[in-house]
Amino acid sequence: MQKIIGVLIVLLLLLQYRLWVGEGSLAEVNNLKREIAIQQQELAQLRQRNRALMAEVQGLKQGLAAVEERARSELGMIRKGETFYQIIEPEEQREH
Repeated sequence: MQKIIGVLIVLLLLLQYRLWVGEGSLAEVNNLKREIAIQQQELAQLRQRNRALMAEVQGLKQGLAAVEERARSELGMIRKGETFYQIIEPEEQREH
């Protein structure tokens, strides 16, 4: 009878060890859940960024207004027949 109790105690200790410390332990499961939550946040941010980029691509494909806006703001282009005026402030006013 004592041998059976001894074997049961050893088995209980082994199972407890695996539960708290070994592979698949509660601590490891909690760490994995935390990592999953972080990855899900990053994925949500990347999906939002992708949606914004896709909307921009669709705007560029579908309409000339977006292309024109980009050409004006980034390249300084103007339409035919328009006159471009550039106002340069004197040095004294720029410093203040």
